Amino acid sequence: MEYRQLGRSGLQVPVLSFGTGTFGGGNEFFDKWGAVNEQAARRQIDMCLDAGLNFFDTADVYSAGLAETILGAGLKGKRNKALISTKATFAMGDGPNEKGSSRYHLIEAAEASLKRLGTDHIDIYFMHGFDALTPVEETLSALDNLVTSGKVRYIGCSNFSGWHAMKSLAISEKYGLARYVVYQGYYSLIGRDYEEEIMPLCIDQGVGTMVWSPLGWGRLTGKIRRGAKDQSGRIASGGAEGGPPVDDAFVYDVVDVLDAIAKETGKTVAQIALNWLLQRPTVCNIVMGARNEEQLKQNLGAIGWKLSAEQIAKLDAVTEKTPVYPYWHQRDFVARNPRAVGK
Repeated sequence: MEYRQLGRSGLQVPVLSFGTGTFGGGNEFFDKWGAVNEQAARRQIDMCLDAGLNFFDTADVYSAGLAETILGAGLKGKRNKALISTKATFAMGDGPNEKGSSRYHLIEAAEASLKRLGTDHIDIYFMHGFDALTPVEETLSALDNLVTSGKVRYIGCSNFSGWHAMKSLAISEKYGLARYVVYQGYYSLIGRDYEEEIMPLCIDQGVGTMVWSPLGWGRLTGKIRRGAKDQSGRIASGGAEGGPPVDDAFVYDVVDVLDAIAKETGKTVAQIALNWLLQRPTVCNIVMGARNEEQLKQNLGAIGWKLSAEQIAKLDAVTEKTPVYPYWHQRDFVARNPRAVGK
């Protein structure tokens, strides 16, 4: 297993982490992602640890807390071998203060996550989304208190816009508060918007990137090809609900190139898509999920080798799209904006 530094921190993390969005099920939305029970989860956790993957990513809203509970049970007696990241912000109840990034909710949410996980600390605590109703100073002060208390080791943000993240970093610097060291966001061969604003920010500010949905909401598993959509898996079950719309013709073009590279390398379409991400700037970790042990084995095969420069260039070319303004304009002046090309 390869390890990389988590942003501007001293923490080393494996390049793959295991996402627990498939743990539990229990409601209509998360049943579509997966419904891995405690016994199966324990087996997957052991497989990860045996492979050197000691980083597990979850969130309080995954199956209304059940994913955290299952993860905690699966790590019982092994907590010292693992890193755990979890998240807060989204609603965990109907009450007006059971959501958001207020001091009130974050302290309540962190304590609840610690209890469900059966641990005394969270290694990385993410704000799952930006709360525009709570002053950023309040959110960061609450997080700083959690860090100084020892209940949280590092903090990160997820799904923030560039200015949300930059404002937070500036306030942390101004008041000497704990700083976001990692950004968790959507990034894939068929979703490269991250490169326009977030990647340059992360390069400039020394923030690491954890990638979620690296296979484009299940579209890059190798099951979907031109003229023959797969009848099983996440897409068929409706698990892509909430994801960005993607033109089918574009996906087929990308998969055609992935198929060609698969023949050259002997790797699977999914492994190639994951390996491409690991060659991108700022990416220190990919959150990969699995509905079963076979998927987990396949995803673990994405490391230990590298795509060639020529293969990367082919993938870059087939997935290139004109960015939104002002980024397309900045590319006309790349000599003064070298990061405007997503490199």
